[in-house]
Amino acid sequence: MKYSTPRRLTLLTAATATAALLTAGPAAAHVEVEADKPQSLAENVELTFLAQSESATAGINELRVVLPEGIAPADVTYGEGPKGWKFTANDDGYTVKGPAVKAGEDAEYSVVLKQLPDAKELAFKTLQTYSDGRIDRWIELGEHGSGGHGNEAPLLKLEAAAPGAKPAAPSPSDTQSASRSPTPTKAEPSSSPAARAEEKEEDGGLSAGAWIGIGAGVLIVAGAAVHFVRRRAGAQQ
Repeated sequence: MKYSTPRRLTLLTAATATAALLTAGPAAAHVEVEADKPQSLAENVELTFLAQSESATAGINELRVVLPEGIAPADVTYGEGPKGWKFTANDDGYTVKGPAVKAGEDAEYSVVLKQLPDAKELAFKTLQTYSDGRIDRWIELGEHGSGGHGNEAPLLKLEAAAPGAKPAAPSPSDTQSASRSPTPTKAEPSSSPAARAEEKEEDGGLSAGAWIGIGAGVLIVAGAAVHFVRRRAGAQQ
């Protein structure tokens, strides 16, 4: 069966559209991040995250973020998010969670950072959890914007720092972490007799060897005295 040229073009267009629909499924979803001031060392920066849904039967109810190097959890404050969601800081990032949004709908929230680090780009690894227990892991550090369908982490590209911009003071978490770190301390005195003797010598007292010599001398004198008394008693008899 032969088709005319217009007919073949129509069929080809339909086939192309069908292929596009088949390939552009849930794998195309991801998490995006934007900043109101995407510049290195910028202060009080608001980040907005958009987690796209991949499920038509369960809603997103939790997003767990691992912060990139240079941003401490204590430097992050919660902005806005889905109704009922709450923010919790973790050792390496934070979690926002609450009642699941409607199945098939995206989840959007914002946080404010004390200061962005001096970097060209920042990756915010994210675990996206649904009400049915499913977890999408957006944690890969691959090529962004290449049209691939991997699980790339949300990436924020930064402009160069403004002239004269400097890092802010260390956050409380950094200070506390430093205070909890082991620090060299003065060695405790040894409990051995030799060590104690050396310490006494340093303090101006007699050493253990001196005390032993004195004790031995006392014993010799006492023994000689006893011997003398016995000889004298025997001579008188």
